[in-house]
Amino acid sequence: MKRNLFLILAATAIVPFNVGAKDTHSEGHGAVVADAVIAEQRASLAMNTEGKGFGPQSPRDIDSLVGTNPVVFNAAPAYTEMNLCNIHFHKNAEHKGGEFTEYAGNGDGHGYQSGYKYTGHLTAAELTPQKHAACPSEHGGLYPGDTIEVHYVHSTAQVKPGPTLGSCLNDSINNPQLRVETQVYVLVSDKNAADFGDLTKVEQKGGLYQASHIPENTGKPIQYIGSTTGPGYNEKGSPYQVSWSVRPKVTKVNIETVAEWCKGNTFDEDHAHGVRNLVVNPVLLSGSTQ
Repeated sequence: MKRNLFLILAATAIVPFNVGAKDTHSEGHGAVVADAVIAEQRASLAMNTEGKGFGPQSPRDIDSLVGTNPVVFNAAPAYTEMNLCNIHFHKNAEHKGGEFTEYAGNGDGHGYQSGYKYTGHLTAAELTPQKHAACPSEHGGLYPGDTIEVHYVHSTAQVKPGPTLGSCLNDSINNPQLRVETQVYVLVSDKNAADFGDLTKVEQKGGLYQASHIPENTGKPIQYIGSTTGPGYNEKGSPYQVSWSVRPKVTKVNIETVAEWCKGNTFDEDHAHGVRNLVVNPVLLSGSTQ
């Protein structure tokens, strides 16, 4: 059962939270698509979910918690009462709001080069080019000034941190409650900036696996009920229920430490994942916080 569920999720192009499985690619990625392509994807999403009972979707604008989706489910416990099961990140923020409201553009229509960017000021020194891109992939690497959205995925199942959504499930509980603690970072050339290795360090506390150094100074998290994300759900609804906690302020992180993390980590993550189109249809959004 666990394997079947994971295969369904993996088939949607890293949809769950882009939790570590490798992205699927197609020819033509890289060119910037027209507004009409994104509009068509949103129309398909509306058509493919209409009248089918889908719950609220993610990502969303966290500055405007307006929505009319009638589906309600119990919020997952606080992340401190759950096991951390996966950490991964997207290039550009999937969510919009707070200090990340600049649209990166439509991208290639498959989740790359889209999303939202940090709107704050960076110095010339912080933008000093590196000799090599961090976390390179066929969709490009990361550079000083880039924004990433990190998802710290938690599960109520008795599990250990590891690659893919499979690490959030076990044979005893195939439908655990899931929570994603979300932090947006901006990459800078500054050895005094935050260390990504420290920000993703995993420890056991009270018998639970925890990322002990998630920033606590980036504003009160916006909490809402939604779904899994990823570009595989641009044209269809996600059937999975997820509690989200998105911090509105950005932390600067030393790009060299991100590059080092991508060279080897518990989660087998080596590149940034694509983003799902921002969900804007009120019928697909929750109307209240947790």
